Amino acid sequence: MSEDTENKPTLGRKPLGLKRSVEAGEVKQTFSHGRTNKVVVEVKRRKLVGKPGEAPVAAPAPAPAPAPTPAPEAAPPPPPPAPRPQPTTMASRRELQERLLREAEEARLSSLEEARRRETEEKQRAAEEARLRAEEQRKAAEAPAPAEAPAASPEPAPDAPVATEASAPAPAAAATEQQAKPAAEEARAAPPPRRFTPVAPAPRPEIKPKKTAGAKVVDNRRQSGKLTVSKALNEGDGGARARSLAALKRARDKERRLHMSGQSRDAQPKQVRDVVVPEVITIQELANRMAEKGSDLVKSLFKLGMMVTINEAIDQDTAELLVEEFGHKITRVSDSDVEIDHDADVDADETLSPRAPVVTIMGHVDHGKTSLLDALRGTDVVAGEAGGITQHIGAYQVQVASGDKITFLDTPGHSAFSEMRARGANVTDIVILVVAADDGLMPQTIEAINHTKAAGVPMIVAINKVDKDGANPQKIRERLLEHEVIVEAMSGEVQDVEVSALKKINLEGLVDKILLQAELLELKANPDRAAEAVVIEAKLDKGRGPVATVLVQRGTLKKGDIFVVGEQSGKVRALINDKGKQVNSAGPSEPVEVLGLTGVPSAGDKLTVVENEQRAREVADYRRQKALEKRTTMAPANIDTMFSSLAANRAKEYPVLVKGDVQGSVEAIVTALNKISTDDIKARVLHAGVGAITESDVTLAKASNAPIIGFNVRANAQARALATRDGVRFKYFDVIYDLLDDIRGEMAGVLGPERIETIVGRAEIKEIFPAGKKDKAAGLLVTDGIMRKGLYARITRDDVIVSKTVIASLRRFKDDVAEVRAGLECGVVLQDTNDIKPGDILETFDVEMRDRTL
Repeated sequence: MSEDTENKPTLGRKPLGLKRSVEAGEVKQTFSHGRTNKVVVEVKRRKLVGKPGEAPVAAPAPAPAPAPTPAPEAAPPPPPPAPRPQPTTMASRRELQERLLREAEEARLSSLEEARRRETEEKQRAAEEARLRAEEQRKAAEAPAPAEAPAASPEPAPDAPVATEASAPAPAAAATEQQAKPAAEEARAAPPPRRFTPVAPAPRPEIKPKKTAGAKVVDNRRQSGKLTVSKALNEGDGGARARSLAALKRARDKERRLHMSGQSRDAQPKQVRDVVVPEVITIQELANRMAEKGSDLVKSLFKLGMMVTINEAIDQDTAELLVEEFGHKITRVSDSDVEIDHDADVDADETLSPRAPVVTIMGHVDHGKTSLLDALRGTDVVAGEAGGITQHIGAYQVQVASGDKITFLDTPGHSAFSEMRARGANVTDIVILVVAADDGLMPQTIEAINHTKAAGVPMIVAINKVDKDGANPQKIRERLLEHEVIVEAMSGEVQDVEVSALKKINLEGLVDKILLQAELLELKANPDRAAEAVVIEAKLDKGRGPVATVLVQRGTLKKGDIFVVGEQSGKVRALINDKGKQVNSAGPSEPVEVLGLTGVPSAGDKLTVVENEQRAREVADYRRQKALEKRTTMAPANIDTMFSSLAANRAKEYPVLVKGDVQGSVEAIVTALNKISTDDIKARVLHAGVGAITESDVTLAKASNAPIIGFNVRANAQARALATRDGVRFKYFDVIYDLLDDIRGEMAGVLGPERIETIVGRAEIKEIFPAGKKDKAAGLLVTDGIMRKGLYARITRDDVIVSKTVIASLRRFKDDVAEVRAGLECGVVLQDTNDIKPGDILETFDVEMRDRTL
């Protein structure tokens, strides 16, 4: 059966087969989503460019040059392909595909052969041209110089042909003069050639081309400039690494800045600094003061054999080595140099101006000190004092009728406030000693006289209450003679005046005497300088924080000043005068309240204005450290301190926690508690502070089972709730009398009642008799006192106590009796003891339990 191939139906798609998708000289690009594109690649020959500065090479003349090696003739182009017949069957289509693939491969191989042939010809031509140039240069160097050179031989134009021995023929060398002149004129009229300065290329290691198996040369010059790890580590094979673009940019910016400032990099000398070095300093702080890098200092110390870090502290000698090594100058200072020296700061006489006098009122309690000050000020301070007595130190400024100002300091008169009176005497100019005409000199009056003498300030005696019945001012003047105080009325130097604060009698005379004394003293101060003041009183206010009442001694204290006071520092936030008004500044002899402290200072501390906060913190930290060292330093041990410490350890302790409204009151309470301590019991103050009672105070008191004493302060709600839960007691007082009496009773209660023994009688044991199965009876002769049934008794043998017992039975001749007097004999039975012998002494005594008093 024959098949008709012509009428056979054809397939709807192309047959499968091998076919090249990309022809020679094309590149196939593949994109996303299956898209492709064919690009024809154009191959360009590399253009040879001579180095700048070299003369152009003239084309060689063909006459004398030997004929170059004839290049092989190019292969004849392949004949055009025959027209492709249209495939009709599957076999014819496969044959056509194979033939097309074969023709494409032959075309590719022929094109590669043609490219290889052209490359070989170019290399041969370049080699021949190089050989000819070398030959021409050699012959030109060997040719003899001409005998006479023309006077003006113009340089040939760069575009004019240069005739050489190898290229020009002999007839051309003998050209006529007519032909040479136009050429010379034309060369003279031509512009001078542009000359380029040759730039020496950077040294680059020689790179040899690699040869492949097919003898194809590969040029690796493009890879020669890249930095590899081996090149970076092998410093001897290649030059130094080139600087980065960022480094070059920084260098150009630095040069530009130096140029704009008119300086030169070489003209900048090293700046020598005066470095202040304390006894101990960290390496980082020393580097900051020297304006050097901390790593450089650490490196120098490493070279010295010190393994340190930048935050470690070094001593002054090591710091001196570093400072001198870096070319600076050292200034040694000690820790004590941080302290402010007030004695060395003395004002010049021309800067001093008159100031108001500072007057302190002193005397015994309830002699009318505050009432006298109220009469002078026109106020009623005493009405606000608890118990009618002053328990704070107050500062006020009064302007009298003459226009002069006087600053008054009111001190407490109670015995517990001795330090307040001493502090008032030390900061004052004049002391007014108030003595009641109907009471005379009292202990605190005498103490005030002693404080005034110790301070070396003048005194004015104000005899108060002269309006009362029984007042005797003359007796007061006579009593003052006992303490070497001689008033003017008795030919002395101390002024005295009789006044009445209640009836306001002779107050003008008192003011006149104060102004007269101030005029004699010539009180002056410099107001135009940094302020110095003394703390009169300090407290912790709930709404305002730490508040200090200060008296300015010199300078002017302004709002915003930075100061240091004792162990605290701060900045003046507000100034409030004695009238309760805010002021912007306070001059000498003005009392003000200062707000803005970091803590509550101690009364009597010196307030000094400094230049900045760093200086204030530095001085405050130094003072705080010294105070801590003073508290924690142990006294050297000796026999006296050893026995005193043993006695102190035997005594019981009464722990207590004290909180008050002002620093002076707290100080007075602590001093009074230490004074009421005895050898048997002593008060131990766990904490003494200013302000309300807080939760931390309750926690501290609970740990020692101590009561909390609140003087004019109360506990807040949280502290009360915590105290109720933990069982901590609060003791509130507003008068110091009641506080001391209560603490005495508490301390006596801790000790318990006192046992007091009273000897009743003594007897000598003469004979021992049996009394029942176990007991023994002793026959006694009473030598002293009486023997009574039920008394305590002790038996001594050779003055050594043998036993203690009680007389259980007392008989005389077979009759029980209540007592037996001296000179009589009797018999006794002792309770719970039979250790008795003839010759022993029986001593009877009575025991009384009495409440203790401190």
